[in-house]
Amino acid sequence: MIMELDLQSDVPIYTQLMEQIIEGIASGDLSPGEALPSVRSLAADIGINLHTVNKAYALLKQEGYIQIHRKKGVVVAPRDELPPVTEAYKAKLNVQLRPLAAEAICRGLSQGELAEMIDRLYRDIQTKNNTGSD
Repeated sequence: MIMELDLQSDVPIYTQLMEQIIEGIASGDLSPGEALPSVRSLAADIGINLHTVNKAYALLKQEGYIQIHRKKGVVVAPRDELPPVTEAYKAKLNVQLRPLAAEAICRGLSQGELAEMIDRLYRDIQTKNNTGSD
């Protein structure tokens, strides 16, 4: 999996890293049980501070997306151990989507267009997962 970070973005690098790993898991680019690079290796490969990678890995572990083993290193969590949909997750998602919906309304994007964009993104990630293609 190739990491593409925007170092000029307002989004923190550790958040970008987390989002890309989660998308990799969702799309099937990263398989359950697959080893991820060590903190030092990934930091060196993409040219960022190892504490940034460590923070991303720690948060991904805390949320249940990855596991960290002494012998195996960092691995993607088994599919049946990934975080479930909970009411707390739905509430968090609602909070995150609300400003995007508000901005879409202000810019004149219709509800249908916004729903279509979300459907397309969801299908794109799902299609990668079902076909295993890039």
